Amino acid sequence: MEHISTPKVENVKLLDRYASRKAASGTLYLTATHLIYVDTSAEVRKETWILHHHISSVEKLPLTTAGYPLLIHCKNFHVAHFVIGQERDCHDVFTSLLKLSQPVKPEELYAFSYNPKMSKESREMGWKLIDLKLDYQRMGIPNDCWEITDINKDYEVCSTYPPEIVVPRAASKAVVMGSSRFRSRGRIPVLSYLYKENNAALCRCSQPLAGFSARCLEDEQMLQAIREANPGCPFMYVVDTRPKLNAMANRAAGKGYENEDNYENIRFKFIGIENIHVMRSSLQKLLEVCEMKSPSMSDFLTGLENSGWLRHIKAVMDAGVFLAKAVREERASVLVHCSDGWDRTAQVCSLASLLLDPFYRTFKGFMVLIEKEWIAMGHKFSHRCGHLDGDPKEVSPVFTQFVECVWQLMQQFPCSFEFSERFLLEIHDHVYSCQFGNFLGTCHRDREELRIFEKTHSLWPFLLQRKQELRNPLYRGFTAYKELQPNTLPFSFQFWCGMYNRFDKGMQPKQSVLEQLLSCLRHSVSLEESAAQLESKLPILDSPLPSKGCTSPKAGAAAAKAPTPPQDCAEGAAPVLSNGPSLGQQKLKESPAQPQDPGACREDGQAQHQE
Repeated sequence: MEHISTPKVENVKLLDRYASRKAASGTLYLTATHLIYVDTSAEVRKETWILHHHISSVEKLPLTTAGYPLLIHCKNFHVAHFVIGQERDCHDVFTSLLKLSQPVKPEELYAFSYNPKMSKESREMGWKLIDLKLDYQRMGIPNDCWEITDINKDYEVCSTYPPEIVVPRAASKAVVMGSSRFRSRGRIPVLSYLYKENNAALCRCSQPLAGFSARCLEDEQMLQAIREANPGCPFMYVVDTRPKLNAMANRAAGKGYENEDNYENIRFKFIGIENIHVMRSSLQKLLEVCEMKSPSMSDFLTGLENSGWLRHIKAVMDAGVFLAKAVREERASVLVHCSDGWDRTAQVCSLASLLLDPFYRTFKGFMVLIEKEWIAMGHKFSHRCGHLDGDPKEVSPVFTQFVECVWQLMQQFPCSFEFSERFLLEIHDHVYSCQFGNFLGTCHRDREELRIFEKTHSLWPFLLQRKQELRNPLYRGFTAYKELQPNTLPFSFQFWCGMYNRFDKGMQPKQSVLEQLLSCLRHSVSLEESAAQLESKLPILDSPLPSKGCTSPKAGAAAAKAPTPPQDCAEGAAPVLSNGPSLGQQKLKESPAQPQDPGACREDGQAQHQE
């Protein structure tokens, strides 16, 4: 609270970029964790909550006749345009937000003060909810060819890998240690996913320290062990996700890529996904297009094309499709890397796993996938998301691109995912919110040193509690779709308005078919409960059941069976939607979600929990 000099400012206007209606007028509050704006001009109490950690930039604009404008851009793409009457108040809010949104120490992050009134045992159980060993066991590991080893328990092999990794059983400790000295930052080839149908493996690592001529016998033996663990194919792919020019520049610096002459039976391939700096610039251009007040169709489409954003999404998707096809159709094992193996490598390995395995398209499976490929394997969330005041050149929307690729898949395969778009948005919000400990730090060792597992809460149990509202009502069940083979031609990709223009109220109303279906299902459940309560109040009939022509309320209630809501995929039953009255014939009244503060209407789109 020491950063807050003015906790309350009255008569603050909130402008709407798209609607021509009069600006809202209300009171702005600054708390230790949120900026809260209460609209006092509305008939119904309306609140806008902005988490300090979500703020990416605060800008004071030139004075206008209405007052002193303050423009706030958020990492979840919320843009808030306030106008404050007094210059001193505007300056105080500006300086406070700069400090509150850019903490210097990890201990200042929200997760370390967030207290949902949960017992210590419940918190510990929350962290144990996702067990990566169970996922490897699901793949059939350990087996004759692969083993789970704790060789990295003291982080001697790699400081950014987890203590336990999966490597070929044929790779001795000397081979593992020798390979780590030849790979950038010691990130040796380890298993990401094993396709049980044919024993083809998807593995990941960092670039070799090959330069123009260096070689390493242990690293060559490691790749040979990976290839021989899959006897069904005489070769393996080595995929470099970087553009060839970038990889060649790294080669000049003593790093680079594998020389096919030095590795037996490998097929080398470049993919060509751009680096973090290009992606950061591309997103900035995309957001500039999204913030155009009244663009012509030509301006919007030209801006979208010039941003290159969907072209980059396509490149990531193409890479994931190539990996999945190599594993499934060519029966070949694949080793993937970029420079350090924690950005592009995480994107394409997790995407390929999602295409190959329907488990990762369930609630629990998607959580496992993020834990395994992103959190455990050392994606630098703290740097890429700008959690702390640091180098802005390290910030890049790597995880955002992965989430969008999943959404693009959901548009092509709407019945294949147990979760809905809202689930993706919730996860994306909390990657930046720092409300939970999952995404803090840069690797497992970091999180151990920060004592994340003792001092913070895991996101996953909180999301699972909201499973019903985050589910996809079109989901056909675990076994309906095995592998996915998406179309990656340019016309298959869409602009994700639900992500980048989610908070623009002037663009409402928007109708969502899935939301309407969920509303119908919730209404059906509500009717069933009401019917059961009414039936329980009826007197017990001692006489024989009425004749066929007799109409009894209880008999009618028993005869009319309400629709059954879809079953959870873990129970094995796929939901079946039957044809009924058209939505126009039904007057469904959906109860709004209750905010934490009674009478308050929340607009931040973020899961809030009682402190």
